[in-house]
Amino acid sequence: MNGVRADYQKRSADSNDVRCLLCPHNCVIADGGYGKCGVRENRSGVLYCTHYGLVSALALDPIEKKPLARFKPGSAVLSAGGYGCNFTCSFCQNWHISQTARHAHGGTPESGAGGYPLTMSPAQLAEAARNAVPRGNCGLAFTYNEPMINLEYMRDTFRLVRREGLSTIVVSNGYINPKPLDDLLPLVDAMNIDLKAFTDDFYRRMCGGTLDPVIRTIRRAAEKTHIEVTTLVIPGLNSSTDEIADLAAWLAGIRPDIPLHLSRHHPDYRMSEPAPIPVDELLALADTARKYLEYVYVGNV
Repeated sequence: MNGVRADYQKRSADSNDVRCLLCPHNCVIADGGYGKCGVRENRSGVLYCTHYGLVSALALDPIEKKPLARFKPGSAVLSAGGYGCNFTCSFCQNWHISQTARHAHGGTPESGAGGYPLTMSPAQLAEAARNAVPRGNCGLAFTYNEPMINLEYMRDTFRLVRREGLSTIVVSNGYINPKPLDDLLPLVDAMNIDLKAFTDDFYRRMCGGTLDPVIRTIRRAAEKTHIEVTTLVIPGLNSSTDEIADLAAWLAGIRPDIPLHLSRHHPDYRMSEPAPIPVDELLALADTARKYLEYVYVGNV
């Protein structure tokens, strides 16, 4: 597909530059260029979603893998991924698809394995979700890469999935502007939001973003839909007892029943170290978080 015209854009008054208004980067994109996400392209002063309908992975997963622990537990969910991300996390566990967006159409080894990428219209993806119901499917999740950068495709698909009586799920880094988020939330039944750390320094150094927009997204989503939060714990970077306590206390200030998943990292992408946190230390951090929150889970153990 050649993509569709993007929402959330503003053209410069005196050039073909376009400002993308989808996420807090608010990229100013020159004619022929892409935003930081690698999927939103300026074509002669008009911004396009070049990856509309492009699917990098499609699998029926346990819902607990998203991870969602308190939304339809025991069910499965059809999970679809795309390409690209508006973060550049040096520890990314899915970098093969998140950091290869501009090359996905070219059939690189990363994007071409296993018959992918596929092109699927919203109707085709909704039909795939319906056809998976006999295998325990409860709905459709956009996951694996950052789905918000392809919001138009997700929105159009969710409308059709809802008509099938199925649930809609988003697994996101939460780095999105308020207006697009508010437009999407009425179509979302559950979200898992990555809260990668609880310091702005970590977000700037490790992710190429900032903390405040993610905090804002979590607050807003908690008002409108079921949410759970995941923190990938990396020793020496976001693993202090004080930081996890502050993070859990802040979440509890929204609602103490928001589930928190503390997930054990493994070295990947541009990080060859540190080694994963010892399991007993991760369990101790979970105990710290439980002083504030009702539901705390550990993952990747």
